[in-house]
Amino acid sequence: MKIKRRDFLKGAAGSMALLALDRQDAQARTVQALPPEALGILYDSTLCVGCNACMTACKKANNMPPDFTDGQDIWDQPIDLSPNTLNVIKKFTNGTGETKDAEINGHAFIKRQCLHCIDPSCVTACPVSALTKDKNTGIVSYNKNNCIGCRYCQVACPYNIPKFDFNRVYPEIVKCQLCDHLIAEGKYPACCSVCPTGASLFGRVSDLIVETRRRQQMVPGEMYDFPVTSIDSDTTHKYTAPEYVPHVYGKEELGGTQVMYMSAVGFDKFGLPAYPKESFVSMSSGIQYAIYKGMVYPLVVLAGLVFMVKKNKQQEDEKSIEKKHDKKEACHE
Repeated sequence: MKIKRRDFLKGAAGSMALLALDRQDAQARTVQALPPEALGILYDSTLCVGCNACMTACKKANNMPPDFTDGQDIWDQPIDLSPNTLNVIKKFTNGTGETKDAEINGHAFIKRQCLHCIDPSCVTACPVSALTKDKNTGIVSYNKNNCIGCRYCQVACPYNIPKFDFNRVYPEIVKCQLCDHLIAEGKYPACCSVCPTGASLFGRVSDLIVETRRRQQMVPGEMYDFPVTSIDSDTTHKYTAPEYVPHVYGKEELGGTQVMYMSAVGFDKFGLPAYPKESFVSMSSGIQYAIYKGMVYPLVVLAGLVFMVKKNKQQEDEKSIEKKHDKKEACHE
């Protein structure tokens, strides 16, 4: 059955109206704001001694099994984040590795865990709200009862954090949830509560940002007090201020994160990617808005379809004229 051009155009007009309704949610959006009471961690690489106490405490607090990576099944020895490891201390070394926090012939430590992004891609990518961001604390948490195992969060996460546990009867996503069960009891995240040097420091993100500014203004080589466990703790240790990299990783990357890093070694040495300030969620939303703003995309598609219909109609008319001409010539003969 052939569709008439008039009917097609009427139907296309109706489709445009439906598209206009369906795409009302495709509005440009700004980066999500940091909740005033958002909680997070400031990890200072220069204070970390690589003792791995944070890893042990994390496993105990979250009932995580050991990671046997040496083939001997003797002790827990994770080399990266996994379904059994929510945070891990990794080490950068160069040359002789003898000097702490030096890029040449030196070494430095970095802690990897969920950064609890302010505008998290994993939350947006999850089709069933198994991953959510708390409106007050900003903690990105996971609900296994909602999860359907699509693993979109793994693909969406720019920091490669969520892991999928295939060894369970009902596989699920595994990631740091900032020990929200301990915070609910008025306690601190396990990794911060046991860190002997204050390398992992818990607190409100706004207070942690103020602390980063204080540290960046320190004079390298002079002694300063550094809080331990929590930003508002009365316990402090005196350390010699290092020469920090003039950048706090996570403060602005992709809209910002609630777990931030300070270091005397370039963050690229730790394998931390350089990202723009705008979040991927905001960028994708902006692109979608630009495409559909003023119905530009549907109009382009419609124009193409109309052109094809007109072209086909013209070809049909030309064929019809040729047939009539052939019939006339046949009659004359």
